[in-house]
Amino acid sequence: MHSLCNFLTMPNVVTYFFQELLDKYLIANATNPESKVFYLKMKGDYFRYLAEVACGDDRKQTIDNSQGAYQEAFDISKKEMQPTHPIRLGLALNFSVFYYEILNNPELACTLAKTAFDEAIAELDTLNEDSYKDSTLIMQLLRDNLTLWTSDSAGEECDAAEGAEN
Repeated sequence: MHSLCNFLTMPNVVTYFFQELLDKYLIANATNPESKVFYLKMKGDYFRYLAEVACGDDRKQTIDNSQGAYQEAFDISKKEMQPTHPIRLGLALNFSVFYYEILNNPELACTLAKTAFDEAIAELDTLNEDSYKDSTLIMQLLRDNLTLWTSDSAGEECDAAEGAEN
């Protein structure tokens, strides 16, 4: 792991290229909300993946970059897109995974995932045929994560309670 951390701290041409491509060209020139949200989500995903292996100050910076991109995308998607839109749902899925796995905040992860799922369910009848399959698949993934995360937290609470009894 130490050598990987050293690699990540070195100037990395791929990282630089990716950031330049996203920030200066794709995000800056996105002409509609869907494109902008998609590219910001991609940026959030990229930095989330880096955060999984980054160390020290680099980890903090990658987490901040990921969260900033996700939050900007999330704010735009809430204003400009239907709750059933597959890009908005995919963003909610990945942003909730970020909260759960990177920030170790299951409460925020569950809140975000549940809100996205509930808002989409309430407007399920507005889905067009083109996006129905994509949207319902992502909704299933949100529900699966919620089930997993709530069973994980229930198990931890049970483990803590058992430890207190002994």
